Amino acid sequence: MQDQLLIDDVVEKLYKRYPELQDRFGEEGRRKCREDNVHHFNYLQSAADVGEEKVFVDYAVWLNSVLVSRGMKPDHLIDNFVCIQEAIEEGEGDERFISYLQAAIRSIRPGMKAGTPS
Repeated sequence: MQDQLLIDDVVEKLYKRYPELQDRFGEEGRRKCREDNVHHFNYLQSAADVGEEKVFVDYAVWLNSVLVSRGMKPDHLIDNFVCIQEAIEEGEGDERFISYLQAAIRSIRPGMKAGTPS
């Protein structure tokens, strides 16, 4: 249940940062954004369950390659991960997720290597 509240918060943050999303994609876009974030949280939880940030980083790198091939920029996914991190920091989410998100951002940020601090 806590993840559901965090996901709602993440979607709200994204739509506040990018109000044009509502005009461009409407409620269907908001629903799909929520679904995407459910997947993000599922992978975060899987990484936490096995204690391996690589699980989430590999997912993020794969997803970014799919999104880039469809014309999106890495910044879209990075912004989504930043919103997740903020929601966790403001709420009661699993603190381990923050380090997984940061590692994923470093892995997909253009010009940065996985070991480079952000």
